[in-house]
Amino acid sequence: MGYYKDSEAASTEQVIPARAGTASSRSDLFPKLVAIQRILGAKNFVVVRAVASGFPNKRKLFCELENWGINASDQSARLVQAMGERLLEHLERSLLPVTWKSDNGSGFADIPDVPALMVRLANDDLSYAGLALPVRLGTIGNGFVVFCGGNLLLDNEIVLEQHIKCTEIMVDLLALDERRVTPAESLSEREVACLQLAGDGRISEEIAVKLGLSVHTVNAYLGSATIKLDSVNRIQAIAKAIRMGYIH
Repeated sequence: MGYYKDSEAASTEQVIPARAGTASSRSDLFPKLVAIQRILGAKNFVVVRAVASGFPNKRKLFCELENWGINASDQSARLVQAMGERLLEHLERSLLPVTWKSDNGSGFADIPDVPALMVRLANDDLSYAGLALPVRLGTIGNGFVVFCGGNLLLDNEIVLEQHIKCTEIMVDLLALDERRVTPAESLSEREVACLQLAGDGRISEEIAVKLGLSVHTVNAYLGSATIKLDSVNRIQAIAKAIRMGYIH
């Protein structure tokens, strides 16, 4: 049970077990997530990452993968609205799994030793129970793999095993993102600096003053970064740079 750390130790990153293979595409991750979903008795999975939301030190959960099916975007938005802030607060201080029952109080049996190794959240908004497994891999790899359903299996040993697998899946997801940009397309330090300040809400004139550059040069850096990130505009480039870990 040493895999879980208490709140005082949560400032360090999660320990990643060694493994043989990695995913070659996102589609490789779906069967792994579905297999965990079945073991836990869940109906759906959602992988969410903590990303910058445009305000200083403000973060939000962004959906990376899910199998909601119909109305997927609405379902993800409801989950983030109902649990997002509390999950982010939890991620800052603990790596213990988080659970909640459905709005009618169902979803899993109350096992006597569950409270010791899992954190329970109140829920008045979601019609399903949930198990959120936190992952901390650094500024770009923090998030949760969430399993939702009406009859979750929350045996401690099973949850521990699946938590480790979910951490491996998040590692694979980050590796896939990194491989999207070839070394020749990697961003320069100036491009990253300009994107970071633009992501913080600074306009080109403010960035120029901050970095001691001309406005023309700043716009050139932002333009080249946008092209390298295969984005259609500055906003999309900033969002992609966040997902890829260049900025936060």
